[in-house]
Amino acid sequence: MRKILMAAAVFGLVLTACGGGSQTTAEPEASQVQHTVSDKLNIYNWSDYVDPQTLSDFEKDTRLNIRYDYYDSNEALEAKLLTGKSGYDLVVPSIANVGRQIKAGAYRKIDKSLIPNYANIDASLLAMMAEVDPGNEYAVPYFWGINTLAINTQQVKKALGTDKLPENEWDLVFNPAYTRKLKSCGISYFDSAIEQIPLALHYLGKDPNSENPEDIKAAVDMMKTVRPDIKRFTSSGYIDDMATGNLCVAIGYGGDLNIAKTRARESANGVDIKVLVPTTGVGVWVDSLMIPRDAQNVANAHKYINHTLDPKVAAQNGSFVTYAPASLPARELMDAKYTSDASIFPTKELMQKSFIVSPKSSDVSRLSVRLWQSLKAGK
Repeated sequence: MRKILMAAAVFGLVLTACGGGSQTTAEPEASQVQHTVSDKLNIYNWSDYVDPQTLSDFEKDTRLNIRYDYYDSNEALEAKLLTGKSGYDLVVPSIANVGRQIKAGAYRKIDKSLIPNYANIDASLLAMMAEVDPGNEYAVPYFWGINTLAINTQQVKKALGTDKLPENEWDLVFNPAYTRKLKSCGISYFDSAIEQIPLALHYLGKDPNSENPEDIKAAVDMMKTVRPDIKRFTSSGYIDDMATGNLCVAIGYGGDLNIAKTRARESANGVDIKVLVPTTGVGVWVDSLMIPRDAQNVANAHKYINHTLDPKVAAQNGSFVTYAPASLPARELMDAKYTSDASIFPTKELMQKSFIVSPKSSDVSRLSVRLWQSLKAGK
């Protein structure tokens, strides 16, 4: 039985979930991969997940022509990736998907000799990823962060009739006593079973990574009780909706919620957003740069990976997207307003009560998606 994956410190994490296992598709050694010379690079990444300036600088320095497309959920990425014809040279999956996708033969091994800046990666992150990518042969950590929630302080105060929040701040999105009141100003959930169900399980005091169908059903049933109060399901649209005051509570990625906070402040529209870090714990994840098996510009993919791990570049990207970069030296180059923010760099105390969003079996994934679709449909 898969154990609950708890975090012992900000980067002192030990993942006890199932590892990558044996490959179902033969894969050449990284040193044997042919690196075709080209001037192209095709990247498929999360939206709002890179400073455009660092991308422009890379294009200028390398004279490469970059095609940069976006997705907003791990499900969207996996659907394209597992066709075997993704059309991309780099993608950025989350830790919960990596092991299963490696087993499916979806990726090429990386050639670490082409990534001098690989030495900058936090060793604890590599240890975490090694549980789903034994030997760190495929995945190169990019950013890590948390799944949490944010509020529009004025609207929430008005809806609740007080500025006092519940002791367990997850009550705002899971407890009908609160959601009924907040319905008036708008609540948003992730549009992703992978991200949302573990949060509900954790709220119920169950293993967030449970493989027990009854646990998963219990989590979905709990969310069904508040389904009439949920305005939107989105894994990226909540950024603008929060920034413009169209939502008052949103579950989301910590960095994205901070982006919404920044946009609201810069627009001077009177919207005040507070990113919460519930003391009862949050979901923790790592996103990694990986090369799809059908990649056509492998050498250029390695160049870009190395570029992202440069401390100055990683710090610039981290400050722009408000996520913690995998490059350890980069943190020393980031402003204290970022490194002291628990929604970007969680405290040791928070991590001890949090969980890593881990890989799920195919059967559990199918069940989760089926129940999730039913929940969204209001059935």
